Amino acid sequence: MLLGTVLVLLLFGGAGPASAHAALRSADPEDGTVLKSAPGYITLTFTESVGLLDDSFRVLSPKNERVRTGEAEHVPGSSDTARVSLPASGLGEGTFTVAWRVVSADSHPVSGAFTFSVGKPSATAVTVDPGPVENPATNGLYNIARYLAYLAVALLIGTAVFLAFCRPADPSVLPRLLRVGWWTLVGATVALFVLRAPYEAGTGPATAFDAAAFERTVTSRPGLVLLARLVLLAPTAIFLLRLFRRRRSSYAIGAALALGLALTWAAGEHASAGLQVPVAMASSVLHVLAMAAWLGGLTALVVTLYRAAVVEPATVARFSRLAFVSVTVLVLTGVYQSWRGLGSWSALTDTTYGRLLVAKLIAVVVLLTAAGFSRLWTVRLATAGARTVVRERVPEPVGGPALPDGPPEPPPVVPDRRGLRRSVLAEVAVGVVVLVLTTVLTGTVPGRAEEEAAKSPAAAGLPVASVSYVPFEIGGARGQVQITLDSGRVGRNTVEAVVLDAEGGFAIVPELRLSFSLPSQDIGPLDAELTDKGGYWGTDDLDLPIAGTWEMKVTVRVSDIDQVSETKPVEIH
Repeated sequence: MLLGTVLVLLLFGGAGPASAHAALRSADPEDGTVLKSAPGYITLTFTESVGLLDDSFRVLSPKNERVRTGEAEHVPGSSDTARVSLPASGLGEGTFTVAWRVVSADSHPVSGAFTFSVGKPSATAVTVDPGPVENPATNGLYNIARYLAYLAVALLIGTAVFLAFCRPADPSVLPRLLRVGWWTLVGATVALFVLRAPYEAGTGPATAFDAAAFERTVTSRPGLVLLARLVLLAPTAIFLLRLFRRRRSSYAIGAALALGLALTWAAGEHASAGLQVPVAMASSVLHVLAMAAWLGGLTALVVTLYRAAVVEPATVARFSRLAFVSVTVLVLTGVYQSWRGLGSWSALTDTTYGRLLVAKLIAVVVLLTAAGFSRLWTVRLATAGARTVVRERVPEPVGGPALPDGPPEPPPVVPDRRGLRRSVLAEVAVGVVVLVLTTVLTGTVPGRAEEEAAKSPAAAGLPVASVSYVPFEIGGARGQVQITLDSGRVGRNTVEAVVLDAEGGFAIVPELRLSFSLPSQDIGPLDAELTDKGGYWGTDDLDLPIAGTWEMKVTVRVSDIDQVSETKPVEIH
């Protein structure tokens, strides 16, 4: 039930803006500048190293026509700076739009757009289309695969560590966990590899089967990391088979395989870019291993407590010591990774990454509280186990009559395992939440990069979309209309409008109208001609020809005779 809920949240939660980790630090020419002559190159510098796509740069003329450019390339000796050459014959006069899309070093795509002018600005700017930020279906499937991969590696490594270190008396109930973990990790890795190309390009899942897309994935660093993970899973299967058949296996081999699997996560996430990469990679590997040993071991302990015929208190006590070491490693590596990702105390509250990190810390505190109760039950079981083993030796009489039998010794009181079962099950449930937050964190721009990008001049680039909320009240009922205007600039725009009730839920209305007027130029009203798209109202054909402060009029009809109109100013650039 927990896993199903998590998958639904990830699937529908993936429809928002893409999370990218490289941010644009500067552009040459800068956004909005007017040049006397056309530049020879367009150069972008990012906060970390980036990978280039076949269509990383698109330059549009004042007439909205594609300008022929050279191939995108890195500036020699700099992996965080990319450029593209412009025609030697010049661009002509007017305002040009640059749309770009790259892949950050930690494998997440990022895109944007800006303008510059040659000679003098055009009377009207072209429609800004930075390209698809993401495809909701591709993004949702990719996030599900990432979460399943985290879940599977925790289950696989944690169960193996539990078998090796805790030595349960009845290990027959655990091989199924190892098989589930291995097969899930194989399936999730294959899905990530197949979806890698459309995830980077922001296209639909069907484009994953294009030959060119597959070739790019095979030659890219994220693709090679996923292939390395699949290669490591082959000897891992052999190692697990030896465990299944209770053959003697080298724990050094198992440790090397676990280290290699954890390294594939460090090589494809935040640790692979930014500050102190070698230290960050080592910290990330230890963090993944400690997480797997704790949360995966918890799952193995729950199965053992519920399914095993015999549970020795010593097994639970060994896991308690293992969990203590794992938590210590998690705290130390987590503090370092938090400092590296945040950069400042203010980022805890001012950035999405910081707020998610606070939520994760709260979940970990709850998890440690549940672990404390489990530790109390462990001590009780261990104490009871010692009493069942130690017996008092009564001296036998030498000669003379035998001593009379005393009262029968009461059987040892062994605490009920139900208390430990409940506390460990609570740990597993909260651990799932921690895994979800960890997965979301790895898909969120770090606070350090977000603050650095906000301070740079490039942060004033073109917005991708403008979102407005227009409240209304009619017949005692209140609500609001959420209107997304993409790109919120001069030219053709896409409009999506959703009617929300007073509690923020979706409301169905028979009619929704939207119009725009520009009083300063005596233009309008221009009817957006919204149509019901099944759950929302929208159009792809709204043309706003001039920049300025437009009046957006929203009319909501809730019945045959009841309707209300509200007006709100909207800035069109």
